[in-house]
This record gives sequence, structure tokens and C-alpha cells, in this order.
Amino acid sequence: MRSPARACGHMRENEAVTSATRQPETPASTVPPRLIATDLDGTLLRDDKTVSPRTVAALAAAEQAGIDVFFVTGRPARWMDVVSDHVHGHGLAICGNGAAVVDLHGGPGAHRFVKVRELPRQNALDAVGLLRDAAPGTVYAVEQTYGFHQEPDYPKLHMEAPDDLAPAEELLAPDGVASREPILKILAYHPTLDPDAFLTVARLSVGDRANVTRSSPSALLELSGPEVSKASTLALCCAERGISHEEVVAFGDMPNDLEMLTWAGRSYAMGNAHPDVLAAASGRTAANNEDGVALVIEQLLAERA
Repeated sequence: MRSPARACGHMRENEAVTSATRQPETPASTVPPRLIATDLDGTLLRDDKTVSPRTVAALAAAEQAGIDVFFVTGRPARWMDVVSDHVHGHGLAICGNGAAVVDLHGGPGAHRFVKVRELPRQNALDAVGLLRDAAPGTVYAVEQTYGFHQEPDYPKLHMEAPDDLAPAEELLAPDGVASREPILKILAYHPTLDPDAFLTVARLSVGDRANVTRSSPSALLELSGPEVSKASTLALCCAERGISHEEVVAFGDMPNDLEMLTWAGRSYAMGNAHPDVLAAASGRTAANNEDGVALVIEQLLAERA
């Protein structure tokens, strides 16, 4: 078995990635899959954040058949306990919308970072200021490899208490508390704006300083490094394994999955997916609470029999 570090490169890579777009002329449905890439919340996980027995069995059967399974999520590494018990084979997950590749084999509390694609500090400061001007009332949190910090007015949206409370400009200053570790992403929340409208405003104001997306039903945005996305990091890992995009089957439900779904040879929007995801994916499956990912995996394995 190839070691995780060898399979996905070295720490803190920010290399350019070729355009992650599907080639329509490729008959992807006829290419046997070598890798399954699945989002977690709203996709693989049920709404109660559990993995159903049927889905556990399907994931194990896929890897037994020689198909790699990558969990590809906006979650930070420390929130991966929900799937740590279900890793097989390589045991890698892409976290933070592509900002990190993590080896889950160590189990809860022992996750090891294999690759980090950070948001440069100056880019983060620029993006915070530009979005404050464009959408007054925006509040921020800072997600790092191990640390989590937020502004005093940032709402309690996450599972843990922040390490520090301070304005984002102080947190991100060269001598601020966030200077100790790489920045994986900035979280930006607005209490009144429509989520999709907030996303549009942020992308226009931030420009190429950061990649802006969202995975929450609320007006909560995620700002990553330029060119960093689920798709670009997945493309890096696949290239290092000799896997083409035609050999990838992807699942997702929210705008942060769009690049990955349009890059993969075959892609499935969940029955509960955002309208943009339903329009972008090449296929559709049942909702997350109805084991939509497992249904497709079972069908893929039946086709190989």
C-alpha cells in the first residue's frame, strides 16, 4: 500500500493545478471507477450526523473491490471523528474545502496532516477588509491546522469554544495569535443577508485574493487560498496516484461541491441538493437520509460483477 505522505505530496503545497473541468466528449460512464469522492454533511452523513449501516457496508465493499474512497469535506480535521471508524485502505480525507489532506488512521485526536494548502496571511487580511466594506455587519472566524479563533460577535455556530476572541485584523496580524500556524480558511458570517446574495457580494469584492464558497444553509461563507478547492486538491491527489478524472465518481449537495462535481467523470447530486448542484452534476441520487451514496455505490459494484 502506498503511504499517505507519498500518495499526496508534501506539507504546505500551493502548487498550481490545471483547470478542473469535465471534458464533455469523454464517455465517463463507460470507464470503470477507481476512486469515489464524497462530501460528508448533507451527502454521506444523515441529518443526525451518523453514517448508516448500509452506507458503511457500501464503503467497505467499494474498497474491497479496489476502489479508493476519499472523504472530501469543508469540515476541519478535528471534526472527522464521525468517519474515522470507517476508513479503510489509504485512510485519507480532504478537509477544509481542499485546504488540507489528513491521514485518519490514527483515530480521533491523532489525525496527521499530509498536505496543507494555506490561505496567505496578507490575502486573508485583504479579504476581511474588502468584505467588511462591501457587506457591513460581516463577522469572522479563523480556522487553522489546530487553532480556531473568532471575533466577539461571531455567533455560536460550531462545536467548540474558540481559542481566542479578538477582531480578525488583530488575529491575522503578523504578531497575532493566528501567526503560529497556517491559515486554512476564514469563515465569514452575515446575520441578515440572503446566503446566495452574500456569496455573490463576497466573490465580487474579494476577487482573486481568495476562493469563496459556502456549504451552510445560513449566510456563512468559507474563504480559502486562491485556487484552493475540493476539486483542485482532489485533482492533485488523483494525479499523484495516476487516476484520471474520468475514473472518479463524486457526490455532493452544496455550492462548495460544484467544482468537484464538474471535474469528476461521473457526479451525483443528492436529492436534497442546492439547485445549482442539481444543475451541475451529471446524475442524481436519493437524499442523504435515504442512503443516496450507498445506492450508487451498490449499482457501480453490480456493474463490475
